[in-house]
Amino acid sequence: MSILISILITFLVVILVLYLVNRLPLDGRTKQIVQAIVIIIGVLSLLRYLAVF
Repeated sequence: MSILISILITFLVVILVLYLVNRLPLDGRTKQIVQAIVIIIGVLSLLRYLAVF
């Protein structure tokens, strides 16, 4: 059950950070790079919770 809660919290944090990045006054290319980095970190975190790493 705690794994499910951890996955849900990670997912919500990634969504929140992506929302906040969209609110920043950055140009399109920089915003895409930051969004890709956030998504990669989120996926790696989810894989860690699923004991892949």
